[in-house]
Amino acid sequence: MLLGDSRSLVLALLLALVTDALFGDPPLLWRRIPHPVVLVGRAIAALEARLWRERGARIAGLAVVLLLLAPLGLLAALLDPLLRSLPAGWILLGLLFFPWFAWRSLVDHVGAVAAALERGCDAARRAVGHLVGRDPDRLDPPAIGRAAVESLAENFADGVVAPWVWTLLLGLPGLVLYKAVNTLDSMIGHRNARYREFGLVAARLDDLANWIPARLAAFLLALAAGGGMMDALRCIRRDARRHRSPNAGWPEAAMAGALRVRLSGPRVYEGELSPEPWIGDGPAEIGRAEIEAALALGWRAFLLLLGVTFVLLPFV
Repeated sequence: MLLGDSRSLVLALLLALVTDALFGDPPLLWRRIPHPVVLVGRAIAALEARLWRERGARIAGLAVVLLLLAPLGLLAALLDPLLRSLPAGWILLGLLFFPWFAWRSLVDHVGAVAAALERGCDAARRAVGHLVGRDPDRLDPPAIGRAAVESLAENFADGVVAPWVWTLLLGLPGLVLYKAVNTLDSMIGHRNARYREFGLVAARLDDLANWIPARLAAFLLALAAGGGMMDALRCIRRDARRHRSPNAGWPEAAMAGALRVRLSGPRVYEGELSPEPWIGDGPAEIGRAEIEAALALGWRAFLLLLGVTFVLLPFV
């Protein structure tokens, strides 16, 4: 951890997790001021517009990464010890932490997919379009359900567990830099002609940053499965490495094993069929009941993470 009051850091982290769980992204707040992730996204778009080129794309992409991360990291490194040194500074620090977590908004979006499935395929496709990069118009109801559960598992890892890990390790700089890397990957880390080289550094950096968090998220989901823990662990051992991502397969395998369903499988990205392997060996028919079971499992895993954070307090 950075120099400073570690107890303030853990208290701030607890405050951020609880605030996010209770309020998510308050629309009234973010209509008045830009969300920090939106600001990061605007900065990435501006850098891309100025620096993208076909020749030397990998070097240009590296320049985008460095030009984004350096000032963000410096600003966060100056703020973090200052806030930790203030009386009750952990409250201000926690309020700075909370917008970078994304559990409640994730739960709300996944829950909206479950509700939309009852209204018909078109409504469900619109709802799941807020969660996935694949073409929602090509999804039938079971595929929509799978997409929602996969997004819940994967985003529990990179929207909650990874920010938690990097905050504990490096404080505010760790949190801000991680989220910047994650946003870089979501915007330019694609495998198409434009971004294959330009976004390569961002994609590999995101893989590295999520390596430990993805495995920790899988363990938390398995532990939260209770009687399904052994099924989750068996599925992780057998199927986690079958995913095209070095990290996403871990929480997805934990979720598939715990719920005894099949996830992943073939899907369409940008009009092209991607023959992804299946994860899990249960039924692939995912409906509202399975999504709600996944949400309940996710909440138990989130509460486990909250409990671990609380347990850390006496030791810092």
